[in-house]
Amino acid sequence: MLIKRPTDIPPSEITSKEVYQNRRRFMQATAGLALAPLFGKAWAGYGNPALSFTKNNTLSTSESMTDYKDVTHYNNYYEFGTDKYSPAENAQALTTDPWSVEIAGEVEKPGKYTLEDILKPYPLEERIYRHRCVEGWSMVIPWVGFPLADLIKRFQPTSRAKYVRFTTLLRPKEMVGQNRGVLEWPYKEGLRMDEAMHPLTLLSVGLYGEVMPKQNGAPIRLVVPWKYGFKSIKAIVKIEFVEQQPVSTWEAAIPSEYGFYSNVNPHVDHPRWSQARERRIGEFLKRKTLMFNGYEDQVAQLYKGMDLRKYF
Repeated sequence: MLIKRPTDIPPSEITSKEVYQNRRRFMQATAGLALAPLFGKAWAGYGNPALSFTKNNTLSTSESMTDYKDVTHYNNYYEFGTDKYSPAENAQALTTDPWSVEIAGEVEKPGKYTLEDILKPYPLEERIYRHRCVEGWSMVIPWVGFPLADLIKRFQPTSRAKYVRFTTLLRPKEMVGQNRGVLEWPYKEGLRMDEAMHPLTLLSVGLYGEVMPKQNGAPIRLVVPWKYGFKSIKAIVKIEFVEQQPVSTWEAAIPSEYGFYSNVNPHVDHPRWSQARERRIGEFLKRKTLMFNGYEDQVAQLYKGMDLRKYF
């Protein structure tokens, strides 16, 4: 219903801890997701509520997945700390029940919708995506979610909607990193409309077949696998359709280092380090960085004729 209201760290140094103490505690923490009808058999070894989904093999990589503990304990999430380990601990204070997402801007059906309303029409699917962080490390993660394009079509943007702007929750009492002026809060990101509509762009509510851990962006986050990781905004509370190109948080903070597009491009270095090679978490040796993170065949046409050194 509609409601009217930076350095590489070897895996051996990654500190492990229990993500959640028992199934009941996890269910309570994620009750606001209203995903009970989707819960299936929990994955062996994790014990967290599992999601019912189909596997999308067409859009999935066949590469080996990154270890679950690394994915859930080595995180960039400045709202919960600027190091890689604090989010796994600090994010557990986040309340995700209740949760709503505001649909706003140049759209025919604006309003504030519960997360249940957002998810209800969409069958979930699993996609295994490569991910590349601007600091030089990468992962392969099995996400569970649905295409952003499906949501966009449902709310019917007007002809004036050229971009999509996303906003993260602002709650300094629970998101302790927001009490520091590291970035301008709340965190914001944006996509051009054709990027948002691309079949690879996903709204995710889970990973490894389970409800999304809080440190990974619960209860709902964006996943754009051909862009650097900071473009995949977490804990989304607002999706806005706009006519002008929005300014993203990192672009506003350091425009010379973080452009609006932020496509993975081994030929365009970060001003302070090369982007030509990366280290996959769980591996010792570095590997060659692939153009568009290995999704060149699928997305290169979006940027035909653009100077990718200028529009970085």
